[in-house]
Amino acid sequence: MVDSKQRRLHRNLEDPGEGQGSGAHMISTARVPADKPVRIAFSLDNASDDTPPEDSIPLVFPELDQQLQPLPPCHDSVESMQVFKQHCQIAEEYNEVKKEIALLEERKKELIAKLDQAEKEKVDAAQLAREFEVLMEENRTLKLAQSQCVEQLEKLRIQYQKRQGSS
Repeated sequence: MVDSKQRRLHRNLEDPGEGQGSGAHMISTARVPADKPVRIAFSLDNASDDTPPEDSIPLVFPELDQQLQPLPPCHDSVESMQVFKQHCQIAEEYNEVKKEIALLEERKKELIAKLDQAEKEKVDAAQLAREFEVLMEENRTLKLAQSQCVEQLEKLRIQYQKRQGSS
């Protein structure tokens, strides 16, 4: 019995992946002779560290808050995998909606800036219209004054010519 345990331990130490299809790891208390080299390998699954699983699922959404991050699924449970995939889809949709909200908020800022500019231009236009009316009134008054001055000048010329003619 001890020999079979030592052989099994020796076989597990030489090839740790052998006989562990369920992912469970056997820890043995059997003694190994001190003169034999011992290699210990430990893995939580049978996949090697160098190669990712065939359909690796993104585990990280760096844009999401920690409490919104999808939790890694239990790979042995179909329901857990489905929930994880749904959570990933929801996280992606959430990111898309978040991006769309950011774009819409930026567009809102642009429209508010345009509206402010249009209102300023409207106020400026109203001010300019008032100034134009004032200037038009002043122009009319000045033209009237000019015409009166021209009439007065003409009367003065006539009077001057009369004086010149009588002297």
